[in-house]
Amino acid sequence: RFWGAMAEVKREVFGRMPQEEGGGVVEKFILKSDSVKVEILSLGCIIAALETQGMDGEFSDVVLGFDTLEGYTRKHPFFGAVVGRVANRIAKGRFAVDGKEYRLFLNNGPNSLHGGARGFDKVLWSPQVLPNGVCFFRLSPDGEEGYPGDLKVWVTYTLSGGELAINYRAQTSKTTPINLTNHAYFNLAGQGSRDIYDHEISIEADSYLPVDDTKIPTG
Repeated sequence: RFWGAMAEVKREVFGRMPQEEGGGVVEKFILKSDSVKVEILSLGCIIAALETQGMDGEFSDVVLGFDTLEGYTRKHPFFGAVVGRVANRIAKGRFAVDGKEYRLFLNNGPNSLHGGARGFDKVLWSPQVLPNGVCFFRLSPDGEEGYPGDLKVWVTYTLSGGELAINYRAQTSKTTPINLTNHAYFNLAGQGSRDIYDHEISIEADSYLPVDDTKIPTG
């Protein structure tokens, strides 16, 4: 980690949503320090670009994304977005809370994935610029995608020196499952490189969670 001066923050218009999706303006927020530059959209809190220095001192974009809004309004594998209310899969799109069963939209074989048909990745968030970042807010109304309770959500991105931090906060009016994360795809070789098949990763874990053929934990 490297801690340095606070980042500069700029905002600009990235595009406008299609009329059938409300037609709202999508803004892009650019956070920049001496060693990192990140671009974040008000659509889905998407990290559209993350430029950082390699060992050669050159800057390169290390996350996958699109240069235009059109790429994000079409089907894509959640590039850079905040996913929710529940990241990952809910088996058979069903869960029970306080003795009541709730049913969700099935969008991943027999399961519900990343919040359902129109999860947090596909909606516009309300931004507030901070001295070194941006905070996005939205209210997910009771019953949205089948989930109980009015859910207020804040997602805050801050950049300090070489460290980009994401903070998630949620407040609900009813008991509800909530599991938020960012869904960025990384290629540390940078934009323009072919693939990540020569990357190596080490995970120092004492155990792991086996899943079945539909990627649901077996227990």
